[in-house]
Amino acid sequence: MIVLKATQDRLLSVLQSVSGIVERRHTLPILANVLIRKTGESLQLTTSDLEIQIRTTAQLDGDSGNFTTTVGARKLIDILRTMPSDQTVSLESSQNKLVLKGGKSKFTLQTMPAEDFPLVQEAANFGPIFSVPQKTLKDLLNQVSFAMAVHDIRYYLNGILFVAEGKQLSLVATDGHRLAYASATLDVEVPRQEVILPRKTVLEMQRLLSDAEGAIEMQFANNQAKFSFEGMEFVTKLVEGKFPDYNRVIPKNHKNAVTLGRAPLLASLQRTAILTSEKFKGVRLNIEPGTLRVASNNAEQEEAVDELDIDYGGDVIEIGFNVTYLIDALTNMSQEMVKLELADSNSSALFTIPENSTFKYVVMPMRI
Repeated sequence: MIVLKATQDRLLSVLQSVSGIVERRHTLPILANVLIRKTGESLQLTTSDLEIQIRTTAQLDGDSGNFTTTVGARKLIDILRTMPSDQTVSLESSQNKLVLKGGKSKFTLQTMPAEDFPLVQEAANFGPIFSVPQKTLKDLLNQVSFAMAVHDIRYYLNGILFVAEGKQLSLVATDGHRLAYASATLDVEVPRQEVILPRKTVLEMQRLLSDAEGAIEMQFANNQAKFSFEGMEFVTKLVEGKFPDYNRVIPKNHKNAVTLGRAPLLASLQRTAILTSEKFKGVRLNIEPGTLRVASNNAEQEEAVDELDIDYGGDVIEIGFNVTYLIDALTNMSQEMVKLELADSNSSALFTIPENSTFKYVVMPMRI
């Protein structure tokens, strides 16, 4: 039977949409495969790593009928990538194998039985469905994901906190040295729900979400989250644990504030970062009326100093930061202006967008 028939670029994009979570090496060999399920004219592709499951439904040509199998996802993608994008390719089933044909090429691939494929058991009690535009969620993820921890023993920091309450969806990430918060308005009111999405899920969502107008629907259960968009269904396990109280971390009423251009500040930090020491990445910010001075030095006794003119009349403050933390935040913002609020040289600093409460970034100072 001809399971599917499509142009190379169409089949490749469908396969790539589900195969981001597939590990090349896995304790269960079948998890390197994609589950192909044909029901009548409709084709479903599913992948899983036991914690995340992605399923997409596509309308591709081929014989009508019922058929299921699993085949190596990466191998299929690697073969397709070598073919011209406008070439028509077909997958045919033949005695426990799948035959991929395109032009004068033919590849016979080993399959594994579909019934051995471990599907994620979906939670029985998902909360109410709510939705935001895909672009909104993509922007929120981009605004906070850089602050996630990587392999922290406090496992609940290796991900992003989603809080849905009333008509607001807030995302928070922290690695203990910095914290990023971003929020957006929902169309409907929802009861308070708080879940932590794992790091791998966040990175995969960022890869899949587009700037399209379409909405993404979300549902949360105690130990699972479910996202549906553009014919795709994404189910993921959640991180268990108590996320830190981010409201206590975000400083209130700092008495010193300066508003300045995001791009000039970013450029200044990138210049001075060149002469920071590999280990510490520290820069000093000297803020005084009219001037912001950014300085760094390293073990070779080299030094960089950069000055920006600012509209500021507050206290004179000298404060040190890990320059990477500042560059990360400014790179992931798109606004022209940024507001920096400070109390003194020992307290955390708060970066916000002027006249906009939807984004907050807190960074701890470092001793230099």
